[in-house]
Amino acid sequence: MTTARPARLTASAGGSGALPRRTVVSAGAATAVGLALAACGSKDAGGDTAGDGKTVTVVTHDTFSVPDDLVSAFQNDTGCALELVASGDAGELTNKLVLTKDAPLGDAFFGVDSFFASRLLEEDVLDTSAAVALPAGADQYVLSDAPALTPIDFGEVAVNVDTAWFAEHGVAPPAAFEDLTEPEYKDLLVAINPSTSSVGLAFLVATVNHFGTAETGGFADYWKQLAANGVTIDSDWSNAYYTDFSGGGEGGVHPIVVSYSSSPAATVTADGSATTTASLPTTAIRQVEYAGVLAGAANPEGAKMFLTWLLSTAVQSTFSENMYVYPINPDATVSESMTTFGAASNSPIIADAAEVSANREAWLAAWTEAVGA
Repeated sequence: MTTARPARLTASAGGSGALPRRTVVSAGAATAVGLALAACGSKDAGGDTAGDGKTVTVVTHDTFSVPDDLVSAFQNDTGCALELVASGDAGELTNKLVLTKDAPLGDAFFGVDSFFASRLLEEDVLDTSAAVALPAGADQYVLSDAPALTPIDFGEVAVNVDTAWFAEHGVAPPAAFEDLTEPEYKDLLVAINPSTSSVGLAFLVATVNHFGTAETGGFADYWKQLAANGVTIDSDWSNAYYTDFSGGGEGGVHPIVVSYSSSPAATVTADGSATTTASLPTTAIRQVEYAGVLAGAANPEGAKMFLTWLLSTAVQSTFSENMYVYPINPDATVSESMTTFGAASNSPIIADAAEVSANREAWLAAWTEAVGA
């Protein structure tokens, strides 16, 4: 895992139509940022923002994406320039935040998920005094009684299948974890290393929750069966989905992949009537993404304004189209393609964050031994 300082990126619009991940800030968010305007600038007599050169630097995962007009609105309303430090996936991001906690890379972070968030608390990376108001109902996502660890969105990691491949080959697609060990699915599955990927770790936790930890019949035994059945294990989600999965890019030969419940919303046909992939809801595990103010931030008030902006209805309503995640703000809208083809599971696996934190390293060691990695 590299610890080199990542390249800085200018905040920009995202939506590309590929999985990554109102033109004004909502009234509630505008009021909140107005109260803290001195963090970055002040309004002149004409109502324009006169910035004092301050910047809010946000350390994010690589797929953070919000439309340009909303970024411009944030910058105009606060006087803060918004600068992003792209830092890999959630696992890489977490490691970098921990390794640089004595000289933080920015003021805020976004994109640490349920399975890594406890590390930020354990390592004192988070400014625990810097909490912001949450939308109604969002307190259900707060971890470890730490409201400063701000829930922003949620998704689900789940097995996906290339439905076109299965139709063409006259094979019924799998429907559950257990199916993946059957002979008819030999050499068809692409999984992801949980030691190097947050998606891989989420799927590992899903198998722990489903199979338990018994020596026989538990999750380690299940992974031994997957290995014997020819599972391919990639180091990251991008390689798994875009290179090896037959339904995610060009040239892939494996019709089953570990991805997201929302992924089928990105493989919709040109006429919008159908999708060429499907997720398996029986394998879905909930994954919440968090943001927060970094301990030692140069601009903590600007960072809090950024968090409030992320929770606004306007910004949250862009998440499904730009990052293929589900908003936690109940007033936010979800894209039609996501609602139709990438809806969340009705009964996802919900892992206990404290249990994951206490057992993560032991589970990873058992997984490594099981697959011979």
